[in-house]
Amino acid sequence: MPEELVPVLSRAEIAQKVRGLARQISKDYAGKDLCIIGVLNGVFIFLADLVRELTISVQVDFIRLASYGSGTESSASVQTTKEIELDVKDRDVLIVEDIVDSGLTIDFLLKHLKQCHPKSVKVCAFIDKTERREVQVPIDYTGHVVESGFLVGYGLDFDERYRELPEIYHLKP
Repeated sequence: MPEELVPVLSRAEIAQKVRGLARQISKDYAGKDLCIIGVLNGVFIFLADLVRELTISVQVDFIRLASYGSGTESSASVQTTKEIELDVKDRDVLIVEDIVDSGLTIDFLLKHLKQCHPKSVKVCAFIDKTERREVQVPIDYTGHVVESGFLVGYGLDFDERYRELPEIYHLKP
């Protein structure tokens, strides 16, 4: 039986939320040396849209952390598969994530980055999904909050499928 896609956010709603986040981030980091760390793979579309809307200069790097296999449940084990390359010591760092679900990935990354001695670290998540939160983590900038559901599109995937969809959908089996 094929999966059903139920609309959650349209292109226009996504664009409006991204512009709002970019305005706030640009205001908060005006005159600062900001390094944005995107969490691959899901963040690439959101991060591209976000940095194009910023009115400040930033440096961008990526880290790849794996916590999901081919299912819809977190494996509860986070592994680094690509490390950041920029030196973040004594710099303001903004972690940008497509979705915060269990909180395990962001918790792992916050602890990991502290070892690099940044000046500050904040978190920006396009989707804050609260249903399966296992670890409370700070999310300083949030695009959209959902309580439950498995979301795909706009970079979010199910088994590496659906990332290319320009809207966000709830995937129903």
